[in-house]
Amino acid sequence: MNTIKINTEFIKLDALLKFASLAGSGGEAKALIQDGCVLVNGEVCTMRGKKIRSGDTVSLDGQEVTVE
Repeated sequence: MNTIKINTEFIKLDALLKFASLAGSGGEAKALIQDGCVLVNGEVCTMRGKKIRSGDTVSLDGQEVTVE
């Protein structure tokens, strides 16, 4: 599991996927989210603008990132 530190109140899900190198581009992140491939705190999330806050965990293809 990787940990990503943010200096803001939240980061949007699509931006987090790019920032954490789970997606190579914004278009790829959008497609992964729309296809239901991304889990936020263990649940499928299809909202690319979902606000990810400290303590949230995002999973994709067996890779997991925790935001702090």
